[in-house]
Amino acid sequence: MTRFIHTSDWQLGMTLHFLSPESQARYSQARIDAVADLGRVSIEQKCEFVVVSGDVFETNRVSRQVVARACEAMAAILIPVLLLPGNHDPLDSGSVYSSEVFLDRCPDNVRVLTGAQVERPVDGVEVLGAPWRSKRPLEDLLAMAAADLAPDPAAVRILVGHGVVDVLNPARDNPSQISLAGLEASLTARGVDYVALGDRHSTTSVGTTGRVWYSGTPEVTDFDEVDPGNILVVELTGPTPEARHGTAHVEPVKVGYWRFLRQRFELTDDTVSDLESWLSALPDKQRSVAKVSLVGALTLGGFAVIEQTLDKYSDLLAGLERWARHTELVVLPDSG
Repeated sequence: MTRFIHTSDWQLGMTLHFLSPESQARYSQARIDAVADLGRVSIEQKCEFVVVSGDVFETNRVSRQVVARACEAMAAILIPVLLLPGNHDPLDSGSVYSSEVFLDRCPDNVRVLTGAQVERPVDGVEVLGAPWRSKRPLEDLLAMAAADLAPDPAAVRILVGHGVVDVLNPARDNPSQISLAGLEASLTARGVDYVALGDRHSTTSVGTTGRVWYSGTPEVTDFDEVDPGNILVVELTGPTPEARHGTAHVEPVKVGYWRFLRQRFELTDDTVSDLESWLSALPDKQRSVAKVSLVGALTLGGFAVIEQTLDKYSDLLAGLERWARHTELVVLPDSG
C-alpha cells in the first residue's frame, strides 16, 4: 500500500488583471501558502510523497523571487515532491527547471519528472512522468510514456501527465489530446495503478475506473471553475488474490481559501438593495472576488444607490467588477 498527495496547476507567479496590486500580493502569497500547506496535510494523512501534474510555475520566465519562494515552500513539505513540467513551464531550452536559481535553491526532497527514467520515491512505488518539452506537442504524451511498460506485480505504478482528455473536450485538430481509452488500456494491460492528471483546474474523476483524476488547482484561478481549491489524497494497494488490480481510494481535501463568484441581478428601484444584501453577506471578503452583471431599468436615484454600493464594497472585497458583456442597465431620468 502507498498513500500520496496528487496536486497540479500551482501556476506560481500568476497575475490577474482584475486584482489591485495589494490584492495581487495577497493572492500570490496564498498560492505559495497552499504549497507549504501540503506539508501539514501529508503529516495528518500519513502520505509518503507528492506528485505535481504539471504547471508548477505560470511561465518559464517567472521572477527569481517566485522560484526562490516556491523552493522554500516545497522544502517545508519534508517528503519527496515530484514535479512534472506542463504547458505553462515546458522542459524546453529556456526551462525554469534548468535555470540557475532553481538549480541553486531546489531542495533535496524535490525531483523533476523529465521522463528519462522511472522515479521511485519510496520502496515498491514507480512514478513515470510524461513532461511537456514544448508548447505544442505533436502526440499523446501519456500514450508515448506508457507504450513500453510491462506489468510489474511487485510495484505500485503511477503515471503522471498533463493536458486535455479527449472525452472531456474533443478536438480533432489537437494531436496532443489524451486518449481515455489509452489510459484505461494502460490501467489494465500495463500494470498502471493510477493516472495523475493536470491542466483542468476543477477536481474531476475521468471515466469509470476511479483511477484517472484531475486534482484541480489548489487555489481558484478563474470564475468558471467548478470545484477548485483541492488536493487529492490517494491510497493505492497492489494486486492481491481478492483484487487482481489492487484498490484505489481518492479523497479530495480542501486547501484553498479564495473564492471567485459571479452573480446576476435584475434591478428596479424596488430591488436595488438586493446587490447590497448579497455583497454584505459574503464571508471572508478579503479573499473573495465578485463579478456582477446588472440588468434592468433604474431612475437616477436608483442608479446612484448602485454606484454607492459598488464603491463601498470595492474597498472591502479582494476584487469587484461589473461583468460588462452581461450588463444591460438603463437609466431613465424621472420628471424631476
